[in-house]
Amino acid sequence: MTDTPLPLAHHRTDGKGPTILFLPGYASDMAGTKAVAIEQWAQQQGRGFVRFDYRGCGESPGAFEEFTLADWRDDVLRVIDDLTSGPVVLVGSSMGGWLMLLAALARRDRVAGLVGIAPAPDFTDWGFTAEQKGVLLNTGRLEEESPYSDEPTVTTRAFWASGEANRLMFGPIAFAGPVRILQGMQDGEVPWIRATRLAELLQSDDVRTTLVKGGDHRLSRPQDIDLILREIDDICTTLG
Repeated sequence: MTDTPLPLAHHRTDGKGPTILFLPGYASDMAGTKAVAIEQWAQQQGRGFVRFDYRGCGESPGAFEEFTLADWRDDVLRVIDDLTSGPVVLVGSSMGGWLMLLAALARRDRVAGLVGIAPAPDFTDWGFTAEQKGVLLNTGRLEEESPYSDEPTVTTRAFWASGEANRLMFGPIAFAGPVRILQGMQDGEVPWIRATRLAELLQSDDVRTTLVKGGDHRLSRPQDIDLILREIDDICTTLG
């Protein structure tokens, strides 16, 4: 751990390990339904838990458009290094599912388990049309209507390029710990077939994918939250 104060807004719950670390999605923050629900469950169970905001998001300093996927990966690594000790279970939602994979590969000695909620690795490749990619390359910025906010979702050319430089879905992903993937089949942003492909590429023998037939991208309904908590508990119990 470093002596420099962590420049990221965060909430940490001390408790028994492994420590659970929640990673929000793109343009999201630590105040979301899933993050808070997992925190409350962890407190009830006496488990260690951390939720935080990437730079430029939520309560953390910086301007959103100044940061890239690689910057936010580094934020995850800094949180692992500075706010946790021992084994860590990463819970990644959407883009957070991409970041959890990158962090697991960078901290093989620390990351013991993964829970992906509609994980979206490589979405800079498959999540944009050719026209949208053209706008990004030519103008440096793409604005799209957001289904979750009155403000548009902004993607920068720098973020897109960072994503392309950190793609994972082209071959085996060298993670050996337990993995649970939860994917809504009514997800309008991440096709459910992406979840099965990710399960195929992960080298772990302990990978379970759950398809939620009526689930959307957020997976924030009470029954979805219950499922997420069961899967986190299962991994924590497996790890001891």
